Amino acid sequence: MATYVLVHGAAADAWCWGPLAAELRGRGHEVVAPDLPCEDESAGLAEYADAVVGAVGDRRELVVVAHSFGGFTGPLVCDRLPVDLLVMLQAQIPAPGEAPGRWWDATGYGPARQEADRRRGVPEGAEEDPLSLFLHDTPPALAAELLAGHQRTQAATPFGAPWPLDAWPEVPTRALLATGDRFFPAEFMRRVTAERLGIRSDEMPGDHLPMLGHPKELAERLEAYRTAL
Repeated sequence: MATYVLVHGAAADAWCWGPLAAELRGRGHEVVAPDLPCEDESAGLAEYADAVVGAVGDRRELVVVAHSFGGFTGPLVCDRLPVDLLVMLQAQIPAPGEAPGRWWDATGYGPARQEADRRRGVPEGAEEDPLSLFLHDTPPALAAELLAGHQRTQAATPFGAPWPLDAWPEVPTRALLATGDRFFPAEFMRRVTAERLGIRSDEMPGDHLPMLGHPKELAERLEAYRTAL
């Protein structure tokens, strides 16, 4: 039995992992999915990692799954705990010494997103509805529940300080992309993954939150990674 440690993204809470957690528990695994202190202006990435490490406790056989902004926290957890596998799920990939707030310019996100939007026919500078941008492949009931009750105000603190690791932790790492994500376009994410981790991304269907729209397939992907170790 493994323990899956699920690290959510910015302005969110652990509710988003619910369908995936149910799939993993149905396969006999334990799931730890803590709420990060994203609304706390005193909390930086160290406190985010503290929240995860504290929730894990003395559990072992750990598989860490980091989503979106959770990509800055997941590797910090791996640096502190004996993790068997890290999966970067549509996640931001940090570079040593790079503040999260600088990631956008450093990776060329702006031009890449503009080009992806242009290909979709989105007018330049247009503000896209959250349902269209983030949740277009999520079941409507889940999308409505997320927007109504599980959006959080994201504090600015963790974006300002440099990412503290000197190098990527020595843990097997996989990158899994959701090909339909309009916020982090797949072509952009493929390039960043190759440049920063030197690995090829795997891909699956989904929008920015594939754990809501495709929990069964995601669980199967994670299980395949784990059993291949």
